[in-house]
Amino acid sequence: MPELPEVETTVKNLKQRVLNKTFVDVWSDAKKIIKKPVNFSEFKKIIKGKKIKKIRRIAKNVIFDLSDGYSLLVHQKMTGHLLVGEWFFKNKKWQPRETGPLGDPYNRFLHVIFFFDDKKMMALSDARKFAKIKLEKTQDMLSSTEIKSLGPEPLSQDFNFEKLKNILKDKSGKIKQVLMDQKNISGIGNIYASESLWHAKIYPEKKASELTLKEIKKLRESIKKVLSISIKLGGESFSDYRKPDGSKGKFDVERRVYKREGQKCSRCGKKIKRIKTGQRSTFYCPFCQKI
Repeated sequence: MPELPEVETTVKNLKQRVLNKTFVDVWSDAKKIIKKPVNFSEFKKIIKGKKIKKIRRIAKNVIFDLSDGYSLLVHQKMTGHLLVGEWFFKNKKWQPRETGPLGDPYNRFLHVIFFFDDKKMMALSDARKFAKIKLEKTQDMLSSTEIKSLGPEPLSQDFNFEKLKNILKDKSGKIKQVLMDQKNISGIGNIYASESLWHAKIYPEKKASELTLKEIKKLRESIKKVLSISIKLGGESFSDYRKPDGSKGKFDVERRVYKREGQKCSRCGKKIKRIKTGQRSTFYCPFCQKI
């Protein structure tokens, strides 16, 4: 968390709020978040004067393509999210200048703040400081193993039945873990793997290579459906994630199994169960998703 829908929501919002703005300064009290360049003074020197020409998503990464052939990558990891607004420093902490969503308690963990030429600011709020920021030449970033090793985008046109079938055919692992492996498919994490499998009526621990053609077809449809609905609703905010204006996403009304252990399945009425799959919690309906 955030996963593909939350990152896509972030990118859409950022395009409206910071596109074509120019960086004039940057502040941080957690410089370990910035991975490239490792020297914060160098990071600051390079980014000053760079204009945001394009904002896009690659898997779970927010990519800002800048002037002079540079790109800024932000991976929000578990508890990070990007915010846009204005803050002032008082009593040893940053506080929003205006009342509203930015005052949400989950938006108070500001560890990196970018300052723009129009006085606006973009901040990274991250309670656990696991987020990652890189600034490097665009060509170097796109040719890195980190980017080139990513699997196909599940909402792309070429993510068809044959593509998914070929991904799964030689995978002996459990289907939920296969879906979450970014080398197989980009952007899907714990939430949307669980939700997609519920919609497809597939047991999460079934071997990926043993899925029937019918199940593969249904799974592909379910992945696209769940991700598209979540993007439309602004992502899932039952935990830390917030949109760049500080407000919550509304996918919670569509969440069928994830974090619903002991509650009734909305399809059959049986109780949702939780198991551990690869050290991660997995939620499913034991009736709808039979072994």
